[in-house]
Amino acid sequence: MSGAGAPAAAPVDCSDLRVAVVAASWHQVVMDGLLDGALRACADHAVAEPRVVRVPGSFELPVAAQALAASGYDAVVALGVVIRGGTPHFDYVCAAATDGLSRVALDHTVPVGFGLLTCDDEQQALDRAGLDGSHEDKGYEAAAAALATARVLGDVRKAAVGGARVDAGAVSDLG
Repeated sequence: MSGAGAPAAAPVDCSDLRVAVVAASWHQVVMDGLLDGALRACADHAVAEPRVVRVPGSFELPVAAQALAASGYDAVVALGVVIRGGTPHFDYVCAAATDGLSRVALDHTVPVGFGLLTCDDEQQALDRAGLDGSHEDKGYEAAAAALATARVLGDVRKAAVGGARVDAGAVSDLG
């Protein structure tokens, strides 16, 4: 199982953060699970009303994430699923979405939770979607990672403004 070794981190208070979730529409059952997981993570982190934006597919995630990051959101969670088929389409969509989401995070210094499932078959996607019987909840994990990172970035910015040094150990200690 790919979730082995994941850090055990308790939710942190993110009630002061503006959070957006952008979700693709393909593979509705999987996407519903991913979106539910992300929204549960937001609730666990005290984010009252995250904005939810739907796009047609995973290829469109980066442009929507970029618009949200540029609009002042403190964290963006990107959710999608691409299932391998018999053509190179899978490779192109996965690479473009991954590269685009990374670029958004770096260009805007806004954490982008990576909830893009890249699976060989539908069963792998279902196993990661956070549904009853799933082994993993990648929507929850992506949102929790984005929120924890947003909190760390906020602490780094506060320390920089105040002239204080931030210990790398303290920054990485999210628990």
